[in-house]
Amino acid sequence: MKNSSNISKELLEIIERFINGSMSTQELKDFNQLLELDNDFKTTVEDVKTMLKIKDQQTSKKQTKGFYKEIPKHPVEDKLYKKNKYSILSIITGTAAIFIVVGSIMFFSSPENSKLYAKYFKIYPGLPTSNKDNFIFNDAMVQYKRGNYNMAIQKWKILVEEQPENDTLNFFLGVAHLANKNVPDAIPYLEHSIEAEDDFTFLNNAYLYLGLAYLKEGHTELAKKNFSFSNTNTGKKLILIFAD
Repeated sequence: MKNSSNISKELLEIIERFINGSMSTQELKDFNQLLELDNDFKTTVEDVKTMLKIKDQQTSKKQTKGFYKEIPKHPVEDKLYKKNKYSILSIITGTAAIFIVVGSIMFFSSPENSKLYAKYFKIYPGLPTSNKDNFIFNDAMVQYKRGNYNMAIQKWKILVEEQPENDTLNFFLGVAHLANKNVPDAIPYLEHSIEAEDDFTFLNNAYLYLGLAYLKEGHTELAKKNFSFSNTNTGKKLILIFAD
């Protein structure tokens, strides 16, 4: 079993929530994706399960208190950057500091990722509003194109509550949240939109914007995965950058 002193308190709490089943559906989905992406992280989770078993077996208050004293008070320490494969930061990205917020799971953001996001993120242009068949959708699109993203989001939310599986609505809610600088809220909608069939008009763009969202949040592996599915020029450029 790995040394528990190398696991931050914040990471331990996240893994505990995974083990005891208190994560939201979206958090659980993202956590499971991390498990699939990295075997070292999966091993760390197994080690924490073992540690928690030991903790449960401890009947002495002193022993329990001693267990928690071993956990660092701060999520980021110098030793976490020096080939510490048990740190979630190094496990997931291999870079010094990354920040991802998916539900309540937090890491630290890479300046390089932020630069790439700033360079390649462009607000999605939206759609023509000449079709008058769906007034609410078109009205929201007008607000979106004017930069009134909060209003557009509110209107599209009304529609998506009635049609939660509508890929187009989920896509535009996702890109509207990105345009509104609210990346964490964009991710669930974009994730939902890529569950579409292959003939979904915006599928390539959905993969691109989802990849950009994960890039901004510091989740490099998930960003690369989505870029690889996006048959867009920007997605291809970003894949080449990561391949260098």
